[in-house]
Amino acid sequence: MGQDSHALPISAARDAASEPGGRLFTAGLVAAWYASNIGVLLLNKYLLSVYGFRFPVFLTACHMSACALLSCLAHAASARRAAPPPSSRGQLVRVAVLGAVFCASVVAGNVSLRYLPVSFNQAVGATTPFFTAVLAYAVAARTEACATYAALLPVVAGVVIATGGEPSFHLFGFIMCVGATAGRALKTVLQGILLSSEEEKLNSMDLLRYMAPVAVILLVPATLIMEREALGVAAALAREDPSFIWILLCNSSLAYFVNLTNFLVTKHTSPLTLQVLGNAKGAVAVVVSILIFRNPVTFVGMLGYGITVAGVVLYGEAKKRNK
Repeated sequence: MGQDSHALPISAARDAASEPGGRLFTAGLVAAWYASNIGVLLLNKYLLSVYGFRFPVFLTACHMSACALLSCLAHAASARRAAPPPSSRGQLVRVAVLGAVFCASVVAGNVSLRYLPVSFNQAVGATTPFFTAVLAYAVAARTEACATYAALLPVVAGVVIATGGEPSFHLFGFIMCVGATAGRALKTVLQGILLSSEEEKLNSMDLLRYMAPVAVILLVPATLIMEREALGVAAALAREDPSFIWILLCNSSLAYFVNLTNFLVTKHTSPLTLQVLGNAKGAVAVVVSILIFRNPVTFVGMLGYGITVAGVVLYGEAKKRNK
């Protein structure tokens, strides 16, 4: 990942993180990463399912608008020299494609939350490594060792088991959730290609600053076509219940902080630590969502989720051994 000229190198940042003050700072970053990820997930579920604001495209447009605005404000307030914006047609096309994939995956994920509990949504989302491996081969012809592919078998098997044991299963919601997971995996593959290019010289936050406006440009007309009444309903709800607008603003702002904290945690920890923290984050989200929304869960469903998480851990270990 590209580094800005005024930031600590990754190795220096990790050395600093090993000091007592550095460890406390890193722990704070991880806590902020968890809080923003779980917060935006729960607020999405609350708005789309519990509150009854059934406009996932409009909600995603709000998220991307906040990302575009806050990215620009953060850039303006920063003293660092950012990477130059994409200038060639090829660069613009790559950023545009990535932005389209990004917003499509977020929309699909938000749609799935209308129909599925957060716990099952997270179980399906844990299969991201499977889709990443498949798409990395399809898009970039990148192959892994046989042991690495074998580790993906429990990832898929766990979701199959969890699906059979899910009392709130909804076919359309499941299809949208799988689509969102595949979209996130495709974004990861494309982003990896873009960020590893010596010509681009971007980091993930610079890339978000360029992608978010593209997503807004795509989502605004999509909202007007697919959810024409969304703005009117939002305005009516804001008049009837002033807390609605604050929930929407908080939810949209958290969408930006998810990306910011992910970038900072990646910068201040090792890939293995990030993987372990990511797996734990999904488990924490499941537990918190069950406590808040009290959706029914079964032993079979939780067993399937556990098998999937174990498969993700095995996949990470297999990749590490084969590097």
